[in-house]
Amino acid sequence: MRIKNHLLTNNKNNIIYLSCLKNYKKFENNNLDTIVIHFTGGNNAKSSAYYLTKPDLAASAHIVIGRDGSIYQLVPFDTIAWHAGKSYYNGRIKLNNYSIGIELDNPGELIKIDDVYQSYFGETYDEKDVLCSPHKNDKLHKERYWLKYTDKQLQVCEDICNLLIKEYDITTIVGHDDIAPDRKIDPGPAFPMKNFKHKLLNKNLSHLQSDIGIVNTTFLNIYSGPNKSYSDVADPLVMGTEVKILEEFGVWYKIEVPIIGWVNKKDVILK
Repeated sequence: MRIKNHLLTNNKNNIIYLSCLKNYKKFENNNLDTIVIHFTGGNNAKSSAYYLTKPDLAASAHIVIGRDGSIYQLVPFDTIAWHAGKSYYNGRIKLNNYSIGIELDNPGELIKIDDVYQSYFGETYDEKDVLCSPHKNDKLHKERYWLKYTDKQLQVCEDICNLLIKEYDITTIVGHDDIAPDRKIDPGPAFPMKNFKHKLLNKNLSHLQSDIGIVNTTFLNIYSGPNKSYSDVADPLVMGTEVKILEEFGVWYKIEVPIIGWVNKKDVILK
């Protein structure tokens, strides 16, 4: 699987592309740096995907992933979708303007009636497929019931996120419940967010041939954090500057020169 012209593509030709004409505004000034994970709260991936393309609905997403791993792309990755709504994270509001929205087919919170786990639309589920857990934003820590995501679904989501990280310099992965905690509960406790983020974004340096790099561009900005929205910590580094690599985070290196800051790793070659 790869990204071509801001669309997913693969040799199997099994990605389903839908038309979502209401979304046409492009991301500005390299603003795209975040992935937001959601659950659909719907009956199945197909119906949720088509629902999100309705022209009179003020909601959409870039991708919907089915429980069988099927993929629907509604909006190109260079185009703003309406998945975040009223949102706030890391000092920014209106996260639609900075993020790609991925929806996973999942009904959301379930209701337990006697020994039966049921969605709001009446579908029932086997106990082995249900997680009992409070939501992290619930101050009362009440035990609640959630349908587990499938292994196939999580693997496809990971594969897509890996592509997005490489293609668009993604530095942040969050849930809808992280950016709208007073309104939203998705993707909920059944999504392994902590491990998912760590696996995709936080990497040790054991795979690198060296922890010393050389700046390979005329001028390289050095930021206070792994994102272009952070402030500069010093004048740009010039080509040929030797840097010590301290940490790798997505498409960024934390370096020491001797001042410590973050640079895009595509502009640093290992010595």
